[in-house]
Amino acid sequence: MFNQKKKEIIAMLLAGGQGSRLGVLTERIAKPAVPFGGKYRIIDFPLSNCVNSNIDTIGVLTQYQPLELNAYIGSGQPWDLDRIYGGAFILPPYMDSEGGQWYKGTANAIYQNMNFIDQYDPDYVLILSGDHVYKMNYADMLEYHKEKQADCTISVLQVPWEEASRFGVMNADQEMRIYEFEEKPADPKSNLASMGVYIFNWKKLKEYLIKDEADKKSDNDFGKNLIPAMLQAGERMYAYVYGGYWKDVGTIESLWQSNMDTIDPTVPLELDDPPWRIYSRSANKPPQYIGEHAELSDSGIADGCWIDGKIENSIIFSGVTVEEGATVSNSILMPRVTIRANSRIDYAIVAENSEIGEDSCIGWADEGLIMGQDGQITVVGPDLTLGNRVKVARGAIVSTELKDEEVVK
Repeated sequence: MFNQKKKEIIAMLLAGGQGSRLGVLTERIAKPAVPFGGKYRIIDFPLSNCVNSNIDTIGVLTQYQPLELNAYIGSGQPWDLDRIYGGAFILPPYMDSEGGQWYKGTANAIYQNMNFIDQYDPDYVLILSGDHVYKMNYADMLEYHKEKQADCTISVLQVPWEEASRFGVMNADQEMRIYEFEEKPADPKSNLASMGVYIFNWKKLKEYLIKDEADKKSDNDFGKNLIPAMLQAGERMYAYVYGGYWKDVGTIESLWQSNMDTIDPTVPLELDDPPWRIYSRSANKPPQYIGEHAELSDSGIADGCWIDGKIENSIIFSGVTVEEGATVSNSILMPRVTIRANSRIDYAIVAENSEIGEDSCIGWADEGLIMGQDGQITVVGPDLTLGNRVKVARGAIVSTELKDEEVVK
């Protein structure tokens, strides 16, 4: 085996999820590759967290629609991960002399890449999800793991009691040692929700991965199988309480809300904080152009935009055009979207490369609709052309092109 420099800890980033609840936004790309916050993608958060935590070796496990995600990560240069010893490595499912298969579950994905981990002979392995928005110092979590002499440490977030039943819940004693794990319990005993961030002692994890793979009845999943097995065997497992911003952007509403949080000064999600900057592979675009008719308020506008309309409380990605008389409110316009003259976009997400014709209304709603209910964010899929004077109701999903004056309710 190729002799790499030994690492104390390496990260394995699970980035192969389909993100089916995001609908048309993830039909062609994996959820971690979804654009976020005007110039980022969701995967920028765990990658940046690793680099800021001095973790320089990351295996990125891809599976569903990996092309754009693989191209985006590339050599890892934007995150300072183009290294001789370590760096970012794309790890798709592969064939060997005995055959091959897709990743069957989160634990199986790590099992299939044990050789990759072994070449660095790490003491610890950090397991991450590629579809959460948060800023976290994994080095602090590692120190906690060492202090507790843990076999496994699971990062948890205190959620409101009324929401605890939506999560995997960790029940722990006063020393924060976990004695029980409940998957979406109807009557939770704790409000410590798992964040899907784990640190394992590698030798211990390897032992359980091999056992789990040999169990033909297993779903090969960390939450369903491997962690309960470790608890049942009495391994030392501890909860690490995280107190910062964290959002699972697995739904249209949560993706929209988390984007809006980036321009809300009351939300602790500063993306350009010098000690903990979120890095990205940015588009090489000229400065934005703001025309004489433009009105801007409480919005983020990326480079390469041509704005001559009204923008309020919105996220505008690079290369977007908003013509004179158009109004964009409470919305997300992804890269290279065009909004023609006198159109109105409200509470909507318009995906990459789509065009909205003149005098159209995207996100119209009856009086009395209150934000916070499900199905209120209108979505226009990628690479679509909508004609002039089109009307699309609040909460509708557009996945096909629309002709002039079509109405979608």
